[in-house]
Amino acid sequence: MSLTRRDFARKSAITGAGVALAGSVGALATAPNALAATDIDSDEAETARGGHHAGVGYGPLIADPNGILALPAGFSYKVITYSGRTKLESGEFTPSNHDGTATFEGPRGAVLLVNNHELAGARAQWPHPVPLTEGLVYDPAAAGGCTVVEVRRGGEVAEWVGIAGTATNCAGGSTPWGTWLTCEETEDKAGKNGFTKDHGYVFEVDPEDHRANRDPKPVKAFGRYAHEAVVIDPKRGHAYLTEDASGPNGLLYRWTPPEGFRHGRGRLRTLANDAGVLQAFKCFDSGGKFVDDLSRATRIGTVYGVDWVDVPDRDAKQVSTRKQFKDGEITRARKLEGMWWGDGGTYIVSSYAREESPVQHDGQVWFYDPKRRTLTLKVLLGVNPDPAKDGAFDGPDNITVSPYGGLVIAEDGEGVQHLFGATESGRTYPIARNELNIGTEEEPEYSEFTGVTFSPDGRTLFANIQTPGIMLAITGPWKRQKRG
Repeated sequence: MSLTRRDFARKSAITGAGVALAGSVGALATAPNALAATDIDSDEAETARGGHHAGVGYGPLIADPNGILALPAGFSYKVITYSGRTKLESGEFTPSNHDGTATFEGPRGAVLLVNNHELAGARAQWPHPVPLTEGLVYDPAAAGGCTVVEVRRGGEVAEWVGIAGTATNCAGGSTPWGTWLTCEETEDKAGKNGFTKDHGYVFEVDPEDHRANRDPKPVKAFGRYAHEAVVIDPKRGHAYLTEDASGPNGLLYRWTPPEGFRHGRGRLRTLANDAGVLQAFKCFDSGGKFVDDLSRATRIGTVYGVDWVDVPDRDAKQVSTRKQFKDGEITRARKLEGMWWGDGGTYIVSSYAREESPVQHDGQVWFYDPKRRTLTLKVLLGVNPDPAKDGAFDGPDNITVSPYGGLVIAEDGEGVQHLFGATESGRTYPIARNELNIGTEEEPEYSEFTGVTFSPDGRTLFANIQTPGIMLAITGPWKRQKRG
């Protein structure tokens, strides 16, 4: 049933400020330095007094003598995989360009991770593509795919191919039934870059059952576009999907399963290409006014009503899905990135907005409540005036809900790159800083963080440095974060 603008305006008038703000994560300040600098300053003062950190976060970051990862006192990391150094069980080097990742319970206390490798374009240009393992290849001309990593209780690590021959595997999402959905962030068709098949799809990867991954089949029902991330509503069965695209800006999509369909292992492979209904979102404010772009929201706590509009041609045979709509028909947003299901809905990242958008910012995190059909702005980062200076955060990308409260966010901004947390009341704090300089001493460059996710028991935070491709396991004195 459609939530009309009149319905939403009426509900807003009745409840006032209270179309309830869904979810449990508070808003970050729009000033990019204010909270982070305050937290760091107070941490340093507390550390100087010799006390244990008792405030928000875990204290200041300590430089890594090995030049990889700065962490708070008491924390440590372990390199799990390293492209060009560690090897798969089949003997090839770990592929490069680590991206979206999820964890699963493995056998005998092991942790299984499915790790995307965001390798775009022609296969020949990549020194360490995903190996073309027999039976697991979609398109032999493509370099991307996923590996499955097993971290055993004793610390031993094994890695093998989950899917190969896909392109630009960016984020994705885990499913309630224990599999991984890997997303191709491309619209390349057969013939481009030597590809033999069309790309821009979602594929399912089973971390446990090797046989389930044979003869990869795209989930065409989810549409063909520059996919970024996906989540599954465990109650209603809907899939929500982000599109990282510009010219024009991308869309948030919802896929509704056909009547009688039941999710489960291997069930997505059985879907017809046109199964269910794929729709794009359309937002309006409490006054019933249409919202053309999410960057219009400049205040934390902004709530939009959401309606859904059918996508005419989900396979984009002639025209990209986002270009099939006229102005006024749907809402757009720049750099729609990571997603994570939690608190009865999904958190959705818009990484930044620039001249192509109505209003500029350096990051938003929204929360969509499927029951209320509302979208609430939880995080808003103002444009960072000095990205090379440590302390400010910009460019949120991959995201996870922390078992210790709030969010943990991977930064893909300019200059210094962090993993950072946000408490339920909006205080921000650093968790890690990338210290691996892939540039020069005169012009340093630091790759983005990706694939942030906790182990099933919540004791280990896994994250990747995308370039050259390093998976890290972070452990330490995790604690429940105060509201701040």
